[in-house]
Amino acid sequence: MNGDEYGAPELPDIRELPSPRELTRRLDRLDAEAAARHAGRLAAGEALARVRAFLDLAPATEALLEKLAQELFGELLSEIEQTLTQAIRGILGQERVVRARRESRAGRLHVQFEIEQGGCVEDVLTGQGGSVCNILSVGLRLITLAQLDPARHRPFLVLDEQDCWLKPELVPQLVAVIQAVAAKLGLQVLIISHHSLDRFSFKADRIYGLSPSREHGVELRLLKGAGEESGGEGGEAAPEYDPASVPSLE
Repeated sequence: MNGDEYGAPELPDIRELPSPRELTRRLDRLDAEAAARHAGRLAAGEALARVRAFLDLAPATEALLEKLAQELFGELLSEIEQTLTQAIRGILGQERVVRARRESRAGRLHVQFEIEQGGCVEDVLTGQGGSVCNILSVGLRLITLAQLDPARHRPFLVLDEQDCWLKPELVPQLVAVIQAVAAKLGLQVLIISHHSLDRFSFKADRIYGLSPSREHGVELRLLKGAGEESGGEGGEAAPEYDPASVPSLE
């Protein structure tokens, strides 16, 4: 923009100036954009306030969920104690009680099982015989399998010589308990044992025998099919174990 000889600025040609209507429209657009940005800022501030309020609830919520988890886990442990106690009493015929002692270590919950008898508490591994360990091991495996997602874990359990410390005359009671619990929880159990066939003949649905074979190395034979009674001599009928006495662990 050039000035005249007196230094006055040269005014632009009025024809180059925008019309008042165009200026009004531009002003209206700027006002609308400013209002939209202001509303967006207010909305963002409100959203931020809600997020901060939600985060402020996180510690209390976490503590409440932890408390609920502890209570639910405590209920499950009570059912496990009852189930294992019934199993020990039903098999060994002894008035023993299974107790689960919980403690927290480094933020994790640890469970230790103990046996209470006559007011005295003994450690399962160091204070009890192998028969108690056999029974608890079987019970915990059945309970654990019942808690797993059946869509990812087949309800099938293999017990390899879990009766190794039991006296032969107690094996039928163990098999009766396994059969009753597995039937109630919908599990299929394969028991591998070196005990006499007679100990299983009254409760097992099927019995297979393994024997050496010159042709195949090992020969598998079906000794008892579903619904059949084994013809072993000297067999002893296992006592009935009521499935209704097994607490629901689902």
